[in-house]
Amino acid sequence: MGKKIDFKEISLHDTPNESSGFLLWHISTAWRSSIELRLKSIGLTHPQFVILATLGWLTRKGDKVAQILISKMSGLDPNTVSQIIRGLEQKGFLTREKSSDGRAKNPMLTHKGSEILKKALPAVETKDAEFFRSLTVEEKECMMGIFQKLIHKPADF
Repeated sequence: MGKKIDFKEISLHDTPNESSGFLLWHISTAWRSSIELRLKSIGLTHPQFVILATLGWLTRKGDKVAQILISKMSGLDPNTVSQIIRGLEQKGFLTREKSSDGRAKNPMLTHKGSEILKKALPAVETKDAEFFRSLTVEEKECMMGIFQKLIHKPADF
C-alpha cells in the first residue's frame, strides 16, 4: 500500500468540498455535459457552438471581424479557433472572405449557419436555465456579478 498523505500538511481545506477550484471543476463539468448532450442532437460540438454564437454576436450589426477577436471573446486560443472555423466552413455554416488588407480572412455566418444558431442558442439558454433553476433571482444576479468579475472582461463586447 502507498504512503498515506497528511492533507492537513498540504491543503488549506479539510475536504475537497471546501475548495472553490474543486467545486468550480465539478459545476463546470456537470454544466458542460448537459450542454454537450443537447448540442449533439443539433449536430454541433460545444466549441463549434461557442464559435458560431461568438461570430453571431460580433457580426450582428453587419460588422466584419477578424478571427483574433473571435478568439478573445470566446476565450479559445487562436489555433483552436482557426481549426473550428475550418470545420464550420466545411459544414457550410460560415464563409471566410479576405480582409481589406488581404492578410486575414473575415468569417461570416451563412444562411445555414444562421439557421443552426437559431436552433442552438435557445436550446443552450434553456439548458442554462434548467441547470441554474435551483437558484433564486438574487442568487443568479450575484453569481453573474461574480462570473463577470472573475473573467476580467467587460460584460458586453
